[in-house]
Amino acid sequence: MKLSPDRKLSGILAPLFALRSERDLGIGDTESLRELIDWSSAHGFGLVQVLPINETGGDNSPYNIISSLALDPTTIATNPGVLKDLSAADFKKICAKHDVGALRSGKVNYRGVRALKRELLEAAWKKFKSSQLKEKTKRAKAFSAWTKENKTWLEPYTLFRALVRMHGENENTDLWPKKQRTCAAAKKWLTSAPPVDKRKVRGLREFFAYVQWIAYSQWSQLKAYGDARNVALVGDVPVGVSVFSADVFAQPEIFDLTRSAGAPPEKVFAADPFTAKWGQNWGFPLYHWSEMAKDDYAWWRQRLRTTMEIFHFLRVDHALGFFRIYSFPWRPERNAEFLPLSEDEAKARTGGVLPGFIPGDDSSEQSRETNRAQGDRLFRMIVEETGQHRLIAEDLGEMSPYVRPVLQAQEIPGFKIPLWEIAPDGWPTPGREYERLSLATYATHDHPALRAYWDEWYANSQSGDHDKAWRALRQMQEICRFAEMNVQLPAPWSDEIHEGLVRGLFASNSWLAVNMITDIFGTAERFNVPGAIGDQNWTDRFPVPIAEWDKTWPQKVSRLGAMMRETGRYGA
Repeated sequence: MKLSPDRKLSGILAPLFALRSERDLGIGDTESLRELIDWSSAHGFGLVQVLPINETGGDNSPYNIISSLALDPTTIATNPGVLKDLSAADFKKICAKHDVGALRSGKVNYRGVRALKRELLEAAWKKFKSSQLKEKTKRAKAFSAWTKENKTWLEPYTLFRALVRMHGENENTDLWPKKQRTCAAAKKWLTSAPPVDKRKVRGLREFFAYVQWIAYSQWSQLKAYGDARNVALVGDVPVGVSVFSADVFAQPEIFDLTRSAGAPPEKVFAADPFTAKWGQNWGFPLYHWSEMAKDDYAWWRQRLRTTMEIFHFLRVDHALGFFRIYSFPWRPERNAEFLPLSEDEAKARTGGVLPGFIPGDDSSEQSRETNRAQGDRLFRMIVEETGQHRLIAEDLGEMSPYVRPVLQAQEIPGFKIPLWEIAPDGWPTPGREYERLSLATYATHDHPALRAYWDEWYANSQSGDHDKAWRALRQMQEICRFAEMNVQLPAPWSDEIHEGLVRGLFASNSWLAVNMITDIFGTAERFNVPGAIGDQNWTDRFPVPIAEWDKTWPQKVSRLGAMMRETGRYGA
């Protein structure tokens, strides 16, 4: 597939878990994404973006991953015929023990979905061992070759994953015996472990290697499928990994485990009191960049190179963190403890340290140059592995003046969110003035849908509160100014407003114009509320199955195609 900034593309951002397909088992998977590729190709979209698909921990957040390379088993399509080693009889028997109908309705039930898919994958592995491995077939040889090729990350991952299973699916290594908390210690423990433990660990490691082989096989096939249909896949590389991850387990020396990565306070997330006061505390350890530099960033290079095998583009999460990253001297579990404290009271509990930027803030010319040089060096390394014009930098948040010049010099597209791209006159920069090497979108997975924003603005405009009504009207005017819409404001949400806003994004000069799936059809689902904990995060599913989109929104679908043709974005 030829992908060049000379040809503008339109895209859809769709969290995989949220997609509904005819045969899904309560969560979107590779078959659901295959359906979305077909739909996108048929309707002129040249790009599909997903959230991270790495294996997650107990909180199910796609940005809190327990491996930088292992893919989440829930993304695997486990239907017979797709999962070659699973018989129809075993599939039917296992599904009969689970309430599949309940799993398919409503929000994602991660516990139920994981239990079902685990049983299906275990049945497939049992069949693979008894037939393919025993008979040394072509597929058995392919599995063996893949495990050898990926040995560097697969060996520590499978040992970590086996121990997680043996500890009741608890990845919190702080709760494990000390002799198992790191890969080096666990290997030593394993040499003198009882034969029964050795056999159990060996069996689990083989199973988890098989699961990853199946996952990578399905995703590699999806990339090829997208190639054939002129639809590029955009993957997402989270800025950090969990402190309880296979990566920290394997190489603790390349991480700074004394601090917890995050983001400074932002008005946009003011609804959460901790985020408004202290910022977002993500809980990820920082990288020891000096340690990573000793082997020329081998960990990062392997991560990028392997991930590019299954995606056409990579979106690097929180690009600002490669220049400087905000961090906390306490882990998220203590956030409630620190919420009511003053800075002096917080210092008394941390030894005088407060949340702040590492390597440093931008308070001096020297620190600004240190931060700029670090980001420049790291992004050059990243581009070496992804290739030119295959990297997208999520450059949102508290922006330093050197960030975008560095990205632009390396021809790395950044993000353009209209309400945040303000011209000198105080109004949003017109889309036609955006740099070609950019991705335009109204929102990310962390924000409400466009419909939800507009409904709130309109409600506020009618509230009778003068200040609130003025701010709401101004926001409506700003986004309409960007989209070059002539609408009498304030006005309630309508098909006219929806179409005008989508057209405005398509009409921008950005190479990539990506709408969230909610904004494509004008619905109001929200996939994540930063700082919040509960089933409102990462569990919402899009209400309509992909196969029913055309008949549910025939006029919207028709107009989407027409607008993409009119703005030069139809097809890849």
